[in-house]
Amino acid sequence: MVIEWLQFRVNPEHREQFVQQDAEIWTPVLARYPGFSGKEVWVSPDSPEIIIIIRWETREQWKAIPETVLIETEAKFAQAMGNTYDLVEGKEYQLRKFPYRFQE
Repeated sequence: MVIEWLQFRVNPEHREQFVQQDAEIWTPVLARYPGFSGKEVWVSPDSPEIIIIIRWETREQWKAIPETVLIETEAKFAQAMGNTYDLVEGKEYQLRKFPYRFQE
């Protein structure tokens, strides 16, 4: 599994709008593509930071989304939100799970 990790800085008075517009605009677009496994939005109560975690089955499936789709979707999101947010950082992680063995 691959994790797409995105950090945004959002004007505090627009945080709820950001979360709502993300759910209405970005999530349905991403969910159309094979490999999309889910998404979480983390909102910090004491900072303008919002973290979005998107799970993909493979990196190849994530990166197969056409660039034109990403550009069009971001334009639609930017139009809905105006100049109220900035993408601070984006990262990629591989999720590794190991069985836990309890030892007495």
